[in-house]
Amino acid sequence: MSVTPRIAVVDYGAGNLVSIDQAFTTLGATVTVVRDGEMLRDVDALVVPGVGAAAPAMARLDKHGLTQPIERWLASGRPFLGICLGLQLLFESSAEDDAVTLGALAGRTVRLEGAPTLPHIGWNQVERTRDHPLFDGIADGADFYFVHSYAGDPVDADASVVLARTTHGRPFVSAIARGPVHGVQFHPERSGPDGLRLLANFVAMARAA
Repeated sequence: MSVTPRIAVVDYGAGNLVSIDQAFTTLGATVTVVRDGEMLRDVDALVVPGVGAAAPAMARLDKHGLTQPIERWLASGRPFLGICLGLQLLFESSAEDDAVTLGALAGRTVRLEGAPTLPHIGWNQVERTRDHPLFDGIADGADFYFVHSYAGDPVDADASVVLARTTHGRPFVSAIARGPVHGVQFHPERSGPDGLRLLANFVAMARAA
């Protein structure tokens, strides 16, 4: 077990790495910015951030030889956190551009239904469907910061992965967890003390791994 957990943050041109790096460093983790699959060796946890659309994101992952290493990581039983687009990529495909994505979760990324505005930008409540260590110390219904127009929609057989929902017009999935694989649709690195607490909880999982 690492006293100082080593967290790999994937750089594929689709995320604000500076804020994420600073947050994890503040929390006592060592951050490795990963730009190829070889850099995933000797780390304790993997974070895939991101903003934008699925098809160009997958193309960039393919270009840098990261798709298969990430898929192997997801199957390995080690801690993973997908943020925003990084959560959406966990599903099988995206309705935004018909991209085939990582397929770690059964389901599809779909456009927010009944949304009063798109993109959905700003603070909104995250209401949990079950308790989970990722949200330890965070009140149910706490506000987090969102920027997106799409969200993951798990199939019925995989609905148990849903950890929290948020309402923007209609409820959508805003957090998932299955074993060591976690994903949040919001941006914890931009969500104040509660966001930092969520990242601290993930660091604790990495330390325990």
